[in-house]
Amino acid sequence: MASLYVNNHWDMRDENPFDDLLVLVKGAGDLATGVAWRLHRCGIPVVMTELPRPLTVRRAVAFAQAVYDEEHEVEDVTARRALTADVPETLDAGEIPVLVDAEMEAIEELAPSAVVDAIVAKCNTGTTLEGAEFVAALGPGFEAGVDCHAVIETNRGPNLGRVIWEGGAEADTGTPGRIWAPRVEVGGEGGARGPAEDPAAARVLRAPAAGRFEALARIGDRLAAGAPYGRVVEPAGRETTLVAPFAGVLRGLIHESVPLRPGLKIGDIDPRGRREHAFCISDKSLAVGGGVLEAFLYWHFGRSDDSMTEELGF
Repeated sequence: MASLYVNNHWDMRDENPFDDLLVLVKGAGDLATGVAWRLHRCGIPVVMTELPRPLTVRRAVAFAQAVYDEEHEVEDVTARRALTADVPETLDAGEIPVLVDAEMEAIEELAPSAVVDAIVAKCNTGTTLEGAEFVAALGPGFEAGVDCHAVIETNRGPNLGRVIWEGGAEADTGTPGRIWAPRVEVGGEGGARGPAEDPAAARVLRAPAAGRFEALARIGDRLAAGAPYGRVVEPAGRETTLVAPFAGVLRGLIHESVPLRPGLKIGDIDPRGRREHAFCISDKSLAVGGGVLEAFLYWHFGRSDDSMTEELGF
């Protein structure tokens, strides 16, 4: 899609060297947002796709929130819900288009030069090497050279954000990265439920049953241990009050319109107590976004000794 967008951050030359490129990011959750934010800040045109009801919980720092609110800003970058026909105009305005496209029809309609699978489903939900000239994927469930050209490591540790050109990412541990939190048992008649079995897992809040969610707190709220943050109303009418497993700041909470299933991630609480963390792109998301940026630039400009300087005109 030639000449869709010139980003005002690019001032090293008169023309944006990425004008003829378009990156399509599958998913618009917090990790995907880190990817799109990094690319956008470097002047690379980006379009994102999402479900009609995004499941992300870290909504303050996820461009997926634009699906609900029409537009959403994360750290001075605005995403806007758009139709495929609106993509050129949205990019020209310096914004990131977010398409509601569960079937990924946008790949055929837009013919992007690169596709990044940032759904982080821990399995491949349909990404193939044929999706674009360059295809990258985040986390486990993909094999570089088979499902995509490059895999980006998402597991916290020394390899976080590393670009993998052969093989796959580290296996899913099933446990979130550890942030110290004391174990607090909360229970009682009527269904108040408190923490997960292990302190690391406890910060990820999950639905105890199918039904609908009603929020009793907001993202950024400081909660005491045992404080209610929401309730689940089951189809039969039974209500279960959900309480904080320990004191901390509510970093994420699922949108109330999302139907719940047992075990669905519905929130995230941070025991460090820093409210501003709820409204900043995480270190993990930025690291993963940096890995995608590296892989993209290497693929398009760095695979021969002269290609990068020649393409950029330096």
